[in-house]
Amino acid sequence: MSLFVQPGFAGRQQPADAEIRSLLKKTVSEASSFYDKYDAEVWLVDMNSRMARFVKAPDKRLAMLKMIHQEATRAGLQPELVLSVIHVESLFNRFAVSRVGAQGIMQVMPFWKNEIGRPQDNLIDLATNLRYGCTILSHYIKKERGDLIRALARYNGSLGKTWYPRKVMTAMYKYWYPQ
Repeated sequence: MSLFVQPGFAGRQQPADAEIRSLLKKTVSEASSFYDKYDAEVWLVDMNSRMARFVKAPDKRLAMLKMIHQEATRAGLQPELVLSVIHVESLFNRFAVSRVGAQGIMQVMPFWKNEIGRPQDNLIDLATNLRYGCTILSHYIKKERGDLIRALARYNGSLGKTWYPRKVMTAMYKYWYPQ
């Protein structure tokens, strides 16, 4: 039996269909942020099945996972933490716009574009949004000397409150933390 499992059947180990098997093989072979191909395969298979309820299309899901892992790793973050922030911020809707104007999958505020002199950047673009969001979160973690609660509250704009960090940590342990 193949290592690849059909999404939504965790624990019952159903063989994957040919399409998802092919997509996973391609994604694993192109994954540059992993230690090795085995590490990539294990993480992508695990997270692919977890994300299936939020992102229905397997090709979009795997492309998103690869990008999330790459940007999280580049910023020195745990990919599962980034998945948790995305879960809470946008529920994986890359077109999300909040009532206060935060945009994209990681809900980045548009003022950041002007802060860095790149007003033309598109925060709805997945790669751009992940680069901004992961960089900002990583900066806040460093600024707060590793205090994840304060860093997450700062990311959300609710420094001094713990409701947002609790939501992210709950999502991480309920949905994204490897078991």
